[in-house]
Amino acid sequence: MKINFSERANGLKASEIRELLKLTEMPEVISFAGGLPAPELFPVDGMKKVTQEVLEKDGQVALQYSTTEGFKPLRDIIAKQRMSPEGVDVTGDDIIVTSGSQEGIEFSAKIFVNEGDTIICESPSYLGAIGAFKAYRPNFTEIEMDEHGIIIEKLEEELKKNKRVKMIYTIPDFQNPTGITMSDDRRKRIAELAKEYQVPVIEDNPYGELIFEGTTHPSIKSFDKDGWVIYLGTFSKTFCPGLRLGWICAAPEILEKYIIIKQGVDLQCSTLDQRATALFMQTYDLNEHIEEIKKVYGKRRKLMLESMDKYFPKEVTHTNPYGGLFTWVYLKEGLDSAEILKEALKENVAYVPGGPFFPNGGHKNHFRLNYSCMSEDKIVEGIKRLGKVLAKYY
Repeated sequence: MKINFSERANGLKASEIRELLKLTEMPEVISFAGGLPAPELFPVDGMKKVTQEVLEKDGQVALQYSTTEGFKPLRDIIAKQRMSPEGVDVTGDDIIVTSGSQEGIEFSAKIFVNEGDTIICESPSYLGAIGAFKAYRPNFTEIEMDEHGIIIEKLEEELKKNKRVKMIYTIPDFQNPTGITMSDDRRKRIAELAKEYQVPVIEDNPYGELIFEGTTHPSIKSFDKDGWVIYLGTFSKTFCPGLRLGWICAAPEILEKYIIIKQGVDLQCSTLDQRATALFMQTYDLNEHIEEIKKVYGKRRKLMLESMDKYFPKEVTHTNPYGGLFTWVYLKEGLDSAEILKEALKENVAYVPGGPFFPNGGHKNHFRLNYSCMSEDKIVEGIKRLGKVLAKYY
């Protein structure tokens, strides 16, 4: 059958890595591949109660269409409970509810990027964002990171010379895939550069509240006085990913474009889920729930890092995140983590190879590990198996 797809659709290709990782769904595989929260921590009982209450009190309204912007009480709660601690003084009118922050990522490219324009991102960057952006045929400029995040001097150098930069995409807190956190002075400088070069910054922050040591950092948007920073938030990593609820916080003239785009895509997010989430946050303390998550993830993170130091070849290094869901592993030059994964799967252990996190290719000697979703005994056993595989290459 010969189908005339659009040029955009013809450019879409299935990920070889994702096809390979389907094998990780087998129950015998210890998978460090996903970015999944721990399901045993989901507040099932609380959600049962609030959902039932919403249906009993406002069932007809909760099952009806609603506004594209989202349920106003939920937006007000997001502004007060989630944005204010980030140092951002806004109201619910500055927020639109989205189907997770992934929708905000895709919408951002649709709003700002034409074919041939440049998107600046960290090197490496979030695989899901790269995939969403590629549909719009941009050029990618990857900016190297160090232990304090994106290197500002290299970012500024690129902004000076490249007049087609249309967007800067960054994950400042416990970055996916590296787990690196950006320093406060660099956050402030990015906000200043956005204004100076009039380039919007997409601040994607799914992990910022999952900090195991110290205090949370101010968002980049907290330094933004002129509306050039667009903040993407989500409940997926701190609450319930299956609800698919996130948000965008942006200046009014920018937010209007997101609203129009969303109207053409899915009209709105689930009315029932928004109302149930709002009632949950009015009834229970989400921060207390997050504290319980942090205790579990912090312990698993520590165990994984200690196990890697014990069982991996001494030449293998890794990042040491103090929050989030991931650590990033560095192999010696010349190794291909995608090929090594095939060997790892024979030992029933899995990770995500590093190559696809670099939009311009290369850098195959890295891989990402997730520590949030496996039990402690499986973390130790899985790392031990992985160490056995890596030892063959050293």
